[in-house]
Amino acid sequence: MRTKTKAGSAFKPSLGQIDYTHARWAPVINCVVKHGSKILVVQRSPQLNFYPSYWNGVSGFLDDQQSLIEKVYSELNEELGLTKAQITKIEVGEIFDQDEPKYNKTWIVHPILVEVKTDKIKLDWEANNYKWLTPDEVKKLPLLPSFNEVLNRLGLGARPL
Repeated sequence: MRTKTKAGSAFKPSLGQIDYTHARWAPVINCVVKHGSKILVVQRSPQLNFYPSYWNGVSGFLDDQQSLIEKVYSELNEELGLTKAQITKIEVGEIFDQDEPKYNKTWIVHPILVEVKTDKIKLDWEANNYKWLTPDEVKKLPLLPSFNEVLNRLGLGARPL
């Protein structure tokens, strides 16, 4: 998710890119990457503007002219080092709004299920750590507030303990 301020630097949008840093409404993707029976969760860097150190799928603002599918490919390549050839399936779940008073935002969340051929990834600076877990195991982590709903919208909802 491009809510980054690497080493404290301010975000500067590229040509044609929209800066949602201070916007009241912000469209985002939240990708659940699946390999076999496990899903990938990443621990967000403490350097990120929004939800530092929380666990989540791979997310990003819909802030440029890329299609939704192109954005999925670019975020997974940027944040995990995955190529198009390593992605076997992309499914889009039902979009929902997630109000976040802490940031005075409403996220317009586009849940995306992405099946991949490999569990080998290379994190960029936006995440400190990652784990391949079952949806039930994921529930035990300090998750981004909307991540359980993302799982539910993709049919992967963790069962109550």
